[in-house]
Amino acid sequence: MADSIMSKAATMEIPINSNGDTGTLPEDDSLEQVGGLSPDLQQVMVSGPNLNETNIVSGGYGGPAGGIIPTSTIKGPAIRFNPEYLDRGRAPAAGPGSSNHNGSNPSEEVTRGVAVEKLDSVKKWGINTYKCTKQMFSERFGRGSRTVDLELEAQIDVLRDTKNKYENILRLATALINHFQSMVQTQQALGDTFTDLSQKSPELQDEFGYNAETQKLLCKNGEALLGAINFFVSSINTLVNKTMEDTLMTIKQYENARLEFDAYRSDLEELSLGPRDAAAMVRIEMAQHEYQIHRDKYERLRSDVTIKLKFLEENKVKVMHKQLLLFHNAISAYFAGNQQQLEQTLIQFNVKLKPPGSDKPSWLEEQ
Repeated sequence: MADSIMSKAATMEIPINSNGDTGTLPEDDSLEQVGGLSPDLQQVMVSGPNLNETNIVSGGYGGPAGGIIPTSTIKGPAIRFNPEYLDRGRAPAAGPGSSNHNGSNPSEEVTRGVAVEKLDSVKKWGINTYKCTKQMFSERFGRGSRTVDLELEAQIDVLRDTKNKYENILRLATALINHFQSMVQTQQALGDTFTDLSQKSPELQDEFGYNAETQKLLCKNGEALLGAINFFVSSINTLVNKTMEDTLMTIKQYENARLEFDAYRSDLEELSLGPRDAAAMVRIEMAQHEYQIHRDKYERLRSDVTIKLKFLEENKVKVMHKQLLLFHNAISAYFAGNQQQLEQTLIQFNVKLKPPGSDKPSWLEEQ
């Protein structure tokens, strides 16, 4: 076996003379020297198999066919080689259009920071909602305790009851305005009819004239009374739907803060009754911090509610004293037929009447 291998290797030697030219092969006279290579060898190199179609022999020379691995089955990334790098001895520099993967984009960092903040806020909101819902159901089913300020709770109940009664006054006064306005419009139409008939009926001219003047006077006094009642309703509406509503919004925030405070208080009490290992102490410290934050918020809103209730009571007394006096004097003067007193009442309370027909849209608006 060794002799055959050596004989094959000897036949593949090509002698080279001192000038670098290949000599003739004594074993094979058919080889011709063309550029240092025979025509058969050139044909093999030109038309030979592609590297992807060749086989890799894992065994020795003349080994079994089982050790042959086709290179087409070996897959990998294509490698491009530029001989220019051998002369330079370095890799090409990154062009202006190439991206730096190691660097960080400021806009991406800002976007990532905003996303993290939103995720943290959603997480805190979820934990807070869970604790408050748990506390609310515990209070509703009698298994949890709640913080109660008896004096403040009583004032809040009185305010809600007062608001309901004032809303009823506002609803009734608005209905009175609508009915009385219909009556004034009817008196106005009746007075115009009497005036027209007094001109067309000479035999009843005086009688129609008296009634026409009376209806016009009633209509004028009715408009004055409507102005007073409208001013009364506007003031009550401001008191109920703005001043009282603003105080009730603060009360709602106070009640939410009270629920959060009790929820974190109950959470701290549960942790305090548990084990006192290192992890538990960390949780207790965090719970204590959250408890203190919600306690400060609760006390701040409780102080705000107390102050607003005090100022609301003072404002309510002042406003209602003026408006009830206006309502009484205007109604009394109208039904007593005292036109002079009715006008003085309007001047006293600075009630300005709208000119007749001001509520109607102009001809331009109608177009």
